[in-house]
Amino acid sequence: MSLDVATDQPAGDLLQRVEKVIDIIRPAIQADDGDIILHGVDEATGEVTVELTGACTSCPASDQTLKAGIERIMKGRVPGVTAVLNVGDTLEDPGTAVSL
Repeated sequence: MSLDVATDQPAGDLLQRVEKVIDIIRPAIQADDGDIILHGVDEATGEVTVELTGACTSCPASDQTLKAGIERIMKGRVPGVTAVLNVGDTLEDPGTAVSL
């Protein structure tokens, strides 16, 4: 069995470790009528792609949930994760309706 030099974990194990953390995070997101779907893990870059669904798609705090919540937890619990990216459509705050 080969080991990932950076984490001393079995190579290819990053996906399974990410899945376990998502299973831990999911109930908190579902409690707010949202959900998180794992789309993929790039083992070379450490980027995790997810989709926030349900109430998360229209929530103005979804970016905060993603970066300050999910990404922070993921990086803390899964060595090798460098970023968590949302591939779904979420509400983007275009600013105000008034332009100068």
